[in-house]
Amino acid sequence: MSIIYIETYLYRELISHMLFLGPLYNLLARLYATRINHFALIKLSLLAIDKTILYFLIFVVLRLIWLLFVRRRRTIRSEAMLWLFAFYIILVLMLTTFRDTYFPWQLTFHFDRPLSDINLVFMKETWKMFYAQSRVDFIYNSFGNVLCFIPIGLLTPIVFSKKQTFWRVILFGIIFSVIIEGMQFLLETGVSDIDDVFFNTCGTILGYLLYLVYKRIRKNF
Repeated sequence: MSIIYIETYLYRELISHMLFLGPLYNLLARLYATRINHFALIKLSLLAIDKTILYFLIFVVLRLIWLLFVRRRRTIRSEAMLWLFAFYIILVLMLTTFRDTYFPWQLTFHFDRPLSDINLVFMKETWKMFYAQSRVDFIYNSFGNVLCFIPIGLLTPIVFSKKQTFWRVILFGIIFSVIIEGMQFLLETGVSDIDDVFFNTCGTILGYLLYLVYKRIRKNF
């Protein structure tokens, strides 16, 4: 889930046509674009949130229709957790994979990419980033990937089943991370790296530990 990304013409067009956060982005760009060295991160985040709002609204409509017809009993808390989990999943995908498109029909797959573009040497790119590139990129790429997957470990056993075991949750986190890396490879929207899967897995483990703390607190109260 690397931050390394070359801004394309289409990406700039998407920025200028945000559906929800365009005015906010324009305001921030006027105030801080030339004052913040890594303003591209803010730009990427706002675009991802803008697209997440769109697809989350679609999810809400479909979910309400489902609840209307299925009439399955769920508590308000469990339903809220499901909606939170859906928002999180959409946001992660928009931040990492679907960066330069708004709609599925805009996707371009690059099946001719050589597999050598995938880094399978553990920690090679991470240490290169630490010693030769920006420390900000190193922090974002390592700690950011850990923090990004904490909700996987925390929310998965709450949303799907409290009987989810540690290994099932970890396996889900690994599979989700590998899917992201694979889609980044095919869409050319990021660098596919074994290090990202490792950091994502660490985040999932931390999230599950937080879930255990949350479970104990609820049991005591």
